[in-house]
Amino acid sequence: MHQPAPVPRPRVLHLAQPVDGGVARVVLDLVKAQLATGLRVTVACPGGELAARARQLGADVRAWRAARSPGAGLPREVRRLARLVDEVRPELVHAHSAKAGLAGRLAVRGRVPTVFQPHAWSFEAVGGPTAALALRWERWAARWADRVLCVSEAERATGLRAGVRAAYAVVPNGIDLDRFSPAPAAGCLPAPRTADGGPLAVCVGRLCRQKGQDVLLRAWDEVRRTVPDARLALVGDGPDSEVLRRHADPSVHFTGAVADPVPWYRAADLVVLPSRWEGMALAPLEALGCGRPVVVTDVDGARESLPPALAARCLVPPEVPAALAGAVAGLLSDPPLCAALGAQGRRHVLSAHDVRHTAGRVTALYRELLGARTLLPSECRESIHS
Repeated sequence: MHQPAPVPRPRVLHLAQPVDGGVARVVLDLVKAQLATGLRVTVACPGGELAARARQLGADVRAWRAARSPGAGLPREVRRLARLVDEVRPELVHAHSAKAGLAGRLAVRGRVPTVFQPHAWSFEAVGGPTAALALRWERWAARWADRVLCVSEAERATGLRAGVRAAYAVVPNGIDLDRFSPAPAAGCLPAPRTADGGPLAVCVGRLCRQKGQDVLLRAWDEVRRTVPDARLALVGDGPDSEVLRRHADPSVHFTGAVADPVPWYRAADLVVLPSRWEGMALAPLEALGCGRPVVVTDVDGARESLPPALAARCLVPPEVPAALAGAVAGLLSDPPLCAALGAQGRRHVLSAHDVRHTAGRVTALYRELLGARTLLPSECRESIHS
C-alpha cells in the first residue's frame, strides 16, 4: 500500500515594522517557538536586528522596504508587500504594530486569515488630526483582521471604547525566564555602577515620548532631594536622546543602545518605566524576572502585569512627576522592601508570564483560525509547555 504523502505544515508570515525594541522581541519569541513545533515561518521586515536574529533562528526572512511611520511611500510599500505575500503564499498572516498592521491589511484585504497585533494602539501615539485619522483607519480595517490580538484586557478595552469593533483575542506578554533571571550568587557580570555605590534606578526603553523618560527626569530632582546619592541610568537610544541629555542632571547616565539589557536589570536596585501608553510593556516583566522591583505608570497592561502587592505600591498615574518621584524615592530608601517586592515579582512572572505559555496560546489561536487543518502534532503541543 502507498503511504499518503505528508501534509505540509502551514506557513505563517510575520510582518513587522518596527524591527527593534519590544515588537522585535515578541516576534522573535514567537518565531523561535513556532519553528520548534515544525511550523514553516517567514518574517518580512525592513532588515535590522529582527531580520538578522530571525535568520539565526532558522526562519525564512524576506526584505520588505518600509519606513517606520506612514508617509508618502505607503502605496509602494503596500504593493511590495502584496507581491511578497503572493510569493510566500502563507496560510496565515500575523501583522505586528501599527505600521505593519496598516500595510499588511491593505495588502492582504482578507484573502488570507490575518491576525493583527497592535502592540499599543496607533491613535494613542499621536495627536490632533493624525490621531483622528488613525482611529478612523483602525475602525475601518478591523474587517480585515480575523483576530485583533491584544496583550492585555486593558488594551482590548481601549480598542472597544474607541469604537474598534473586532473579533478580539487576549494573550498576555511573556518573557524568557531562563534569560531574565536573578544574577547567580557568583560570577555575574553586573552593569557599571557609580563609584560611590549609591542606589541605582534603571529605565530600559527607547528614548521617545511614549516611554516618558522626560517625566522621569522632571521627577529626578525630587528623588535626589530625598536620596542624595541616588543614580539613574537610561538604557536605550531613540529620537529624544539629545533633548533628554540637555535636561539631565549629572547623576543621570545615558548608556546608548545596548545589545543586552539583562546586566542593567541585575545591577538595578529599582527599575522604572514612566510610559504614557502601552499594551503591556515588556520591560517591567523582564525586571521582575530578574528579581528587581519596579515603578510603572498605570497605563494599559500595567495592573495585569503586576502581582497585587506591587500594584498597590508601584503604580503611579502617567505624567505626574511628583507621584513618580515619591514612589521612586520611597523604594530607593528602603532596600529590604525592594528585595521583598522583587522576590514577589519573580514568583509572579514565573506563574503568569512564561513566554512558552504565551507562544502556546498564540499557536492555539492560529489553529482556531485555520479550522480543521492540523497545525501541531500532540508531541509538539506538549513541548511548548515543557
